[in-house]
Amino acid sequence: MQEQYQPREIENAAQTFWEEQKSFEVSEQLGKEPYYCLSMFPYPSGKLHMGHVRNYTIGDVISRYQRMLGKNVLQPIGWDAFGMPAENAAIKNNVAPAKWTYENINYMKDQLRSLGLAVDWSREVTTCKPDYYRWEQWLFIHLFKNGIIYKKSSTVNWDPIDQTVLANEQVIDGRGWRSGALIEKRKIPMYYFKITAYADELLSSLDDLPGWPEQVKTMQRNWIGKSTGMEVQFPYNVDSIGAAGVLKVFTNRPDTLMGVTYVAVAAEHPLATQAAQNNHELQAFIATCKYGSVAEADVATQEKKGLPTGLFVEHPLTCEKLPVWVTNYVLMHYGNGAVMAVPTHDERDLEFATKYNLPIDSIVRTNSSDTSQALRQDTYDIRSKLINSTEFDGLNFDGSLGSIKDTLIKKNLGTSRTQFRLRDWGISRQRYWGCPIPIIHCKTCGDVTVPEDQLPVVLPEDVMPNGAGSPLTRMPEFYECHCPQCGQSAKRETDTMDTFVESSWYYARYVSPHYEGGLLEKNLADYWLPVDQYIGGIEHATLHLLYARFFHKLMRDKGLVSSDEPFKNLLTQGMVVTETYYRRQANGDYTWFNPSDIELERDSKAKVINAKLKFDGLPVKIGGSEKMAKSKNNGVDPQLMIDRFGADTCRLFMMFASPPDMSAEWSDSGIKGSHRFLKRVWRLAHAHVSHGLPGTLDVKALSDEQKAIRRRTHLTIRQASQDLGQNHKFNTAIAQIMILMNVLEKAPQDSEQDRALVQEGLETVVLLLAPITPHISHKLWNHLGHINAIIDASWPVQDDSILTQDTMQLIIQVNGKLRDKIDIPAIASREDVETAARVNKNVLHFTKGLIIHKVIVVPGKLVNIVAS
Repeated sequence: MQEQYQPREIENAAQTFWEEQKSFEVSEQLGKEPYYCLSMFPYPSGKLHMGHVRNYTIGDVISRYQRMLGKNVLQPIGWDAFGMPAENAAIKNNVAPAKWTYENINYMKDQLRSLGLAVDWSREVTTCKPDYYRWEQWLFIHLFKNGIIYKKSSTVNWDPIDQTVLANEQVIDGRGWRSGALIEKRKIPMYYFKITAYADELLSSLDDLPGWPEQVKTMQRNWIGKSTGMEVQFPYNVDSIGAAGVLKVFTNRPDTLMGVTYVAVAAEHPLATQAAQNNHELQAFIATCKYGSVAEADVATQEKKGLPTGLFVEHPLTCEKLPVWVTNYVLMHYGNGAVMAVPTHDERDLEFATKYNLPIDSIVRTNSSDTSQALRQDTYDIRSKLINSTEFDGLNFDGSLGSIKDTLIKKNLGTSRTQFRLRDWGISRQRYWGCPIPIIHCKTCGDVTVPEDQLPVVLPEDVMPNGAGSPLTRMPEFYECHCPQCGQSAKRETDTMDTFVESSWYYARYVSPHYEGGLLEKNLADYWLPVDQYIGGIEHATLHLLYARFFHKLMRDKGLVSSDEPFKNLLTQGMVVTETYYRRQANGDYTWFNPSDIELERDSKAKVINAKLKFDGLPVKIGGSEKMAKSKNNGVDPQLMIDRFGADTCRLFMMFASPPDMSAEWSDSGIKGSHRFLKRVWRLAHAHVSHGLPGTLDVKALSDEQKAIRRRTHLTIRQASQDLGQNHKFNTAIAQIMILMNVLEKAPQDSEQDRALVQEGLETVVLLLAPITPHISHKLWNHLGHINAIIDASWPVQDDSILTQDTMQLIIQVNGKLRDKIDIPAIASREDVETAARVNKNVLHFTKGLIIHKVIVVPGKLVNIVAS
């Protein structure tokens, strides 16, 4: 055994062994409990970042631990390879998105391998390859035929320069995130998943996920946004509108109906269109409403603007004429594109009514004598009573709700209705680098699905986008085709699918990645699914996780899977953060500097007091700890850390820095400390092995001192098993291992029994570290005399007999101050403990002349004598 710890040599040897032995390739083994552990798959951006290292190390620790428990563990990986970043890189670097993507995959795959992940690479999937998206197109066809996918025109965020639809999060201050163009609201035909058909189940089945964080489930509940209320009908005022009809409005507060003073409609609403026909000012206003985001959050924060239409509707209860306004805060694709405005109970309506001097009618008696406008919109208290509400005066919340609802139903001007905030999922994207939508447009037959035997519709990979819309629209060789029904000339769909589609079912494809008879093999799906442990960032709490749950239910209803949910347990890991440093330029811009380029000045207590740039010696500002990001230039290249300290050191640091669900702060001293600890483990093992391996430990012949050492070994097993296995508190498990190392380093090695105790302790350290630092554990396990690889070893089992102590040590205090320590039998009663404390010589000394008022016994820990 070499004396010095050489991580690169050790890690290369271990990884070579695992690869040659195919240690992590798994198959279905009946009679062996399966365990499916999955980390969210990476986008091939080109380089690993510390978030990747943390995410995949967490999953790997869990996978390796479960394997040591004897389970048949599957840990696959793949690549979320479609998307706009590849197109942007293509434009910037003059390289085809396919070439850029595949090169990045190869590079990142080597980086991930260097971490020593226990991944079954034989199951690798890449979403931009036809053998993957063929089955996505197959599922699309079946869902389209069943009506779960449909086509409609809808208002979207349209980037006029990039010529594409943008997601809400890609609109920044009303402009496209890449082009900077002012975003338009445009109505275009798109394909939609009818996710709202599953809204109730998506909501209710959250209760069946006890292994998910409550925060994530709450976020999903809010995103789905179920609300029960009424669809209220406001009859058209025929004199102003010129025809009979009703304006339909959904409200979950029909009890506030008597406070309505106007109605507001979206710019695209038919009443707005009618009113604008001969109104140039209104036409111009409607035109301006076409710009800006369609996201609710953006609409909520923008300045409220509007114009009157000159049209009126009638209050369904009082028949009072109410003006119809066109506003920029009502969206056509939410609800009915119209709202009933109750300024006394809605801040948005109050802001608008105040700005345009519209009536603000109080309908609730408040507890305040102040009748100012601000107080008249007090939060509706269920104990409050209606005022100025004709026959409903004096009714409380429950009474008014029921009475108004009954009256509306009797007048046929209202019906009960449940509404969701969730909207159907539009998946059409006017982009090139995505999965082609398998639809053919025929002038005679309409939209026709591509025959299954013609799948996949292959995306051409030798294409160079220029940013001006999808190049597929300019490629007759792609879109020119024949209708599969009538044989006439037709046009292939040139839109591609939202990349969230690929990431919504990839976890299922891993169970049979090479299966050519369908999307997945049913018997294998039943063996592996649902995923036992899923790991990923909290930023995916709504869209990705919601879409994956939706897809799982689609696959269940298609007979592909038997379970209702895709992921039993979810762990949302925290971010990796580090310090930021900057200088403010004269024009107000910031220049950010990497922490590695900064020299810090500390005071006598090691607190940082100043920072300067190494390059010029001039001071920089300290910006505080933030998530590692290119924008703040505070990233740390994990490959540099692996090359310098080894993968095990990086893994150990990431797991020790904080609990996995909390942010981990990067520090150079922290990773150096982790490296020093592994060197200590190696050094102790080397010293021990150099003297020859001892014989078998005789546990019946141990002295009290030897029992204490062995007790610490098995206490560590018990605590680490609980922390790592049950709570995923890897940091506290590592802390327990460090405590054991302190004991072993000081343990005597004079006799054969002493050396056998250290052998047991070292084997325990190596086994407990094996999921966290697998390479050094692999090597040390062999040096400690084991022929079989540690990857096939079992998790250590505690010896409960040694944990049952004959005696225990208690701290003795007088008035809260330490005065002595005593050893007493472990079976001693409370009375025996108190008696022993009272007669202790130090207690007698410090209570001399005092009256003992109380004796406080904390079992197993201390006794405190209270005297005065």
